[in-house]
Amino acid sequence: MLYLLSKLLPLAFLPLGFSLILLLVGLIGRWRWPVITAVVLLWVCSLGLVSQTLWRLLEAPWQRSTAAAAPSAKAIVVLSGGRHPAPGAARVSEWHDPDRFLAGLDLFRAGKAPRLLFTGGTSPFRPGQLPEGQRYLTEAQRLGIPAGVMASTPTVVNTAEEAVAIRRLLEALKTASEPPARILLVTSAFHMRRAQRLFELQGFEVEPFPVDFQARGAWAGPLWRDPTQWFPSAAALDGSSRALRELLGRLIYRAW
Repeated sequence: MLYLLSKLLPLAFLPLGFSLILLLVGLIGRWRWPVITAVVLLWVCSLGLVSQTLWRLLEAPWQRSTAAAAPSAKAIVVLSGGRHPAPGAARVSEWHDPDRFLAGLDLFRAGKAPRLLFTGGTSPFRPGQLPEGQRYLTEAQRLGIPAGVMASTPTVVNTAEEAVAIRRLLEALKTASEPPARILLVTSAFHMRRAQRLFELQGFEVEPFPVDFQARGAWAGPLWRDPTQWFPSAAALDGSSRALRELLGRLIYRAW
């Protein structure tokens, strides 16, 4: 129930949900201002410039780096969030975004840690899909990573559970005299601040390795000179909504 509420309640505060509420208020009360506010809100949040500004705010101060430049650690921890259950009797789980997984493999091949750990992310609303960590283990073995250096947590449904599950995985390898485990944490750049906070609360020393950047790099050209950023689009509205959802998550976990 809590998981369901955590997915549904934020919808009322995101652009589409809040605009629908405003439209309903305007319809019932026969007021213009809620309707005008809803239209303006949707239009503004559908602009690429607004979406990109939100992503830049969330992803600061992270920069995309190479595996060779990363520090060493006790373990590389790759958070779930990259697989999609494709239609068909074969039950193929396709890549939605492989950046986290591939970055974890790059870090291991660069010798940055002796262990590669995945999390068993899953959704109770997708009971037929295996935990992502199990998929990651299989894919990593196919790409030449030894099975003995890898492990995955049991099923987890959010970042807080991922942090606890990773701590339990490493506890058996830690002696009383050892300092807190230093980990290379691999997740999306916009998600890193919140994830880092939750892992630090579990006693980890976290070295962030952010990937999957949503903001466009300045080296690709200024946004204001790109005409597509000035017109509303469904993609920009989706980006603004996901960015605002992450901001809500940071408020809840006080991860700034």
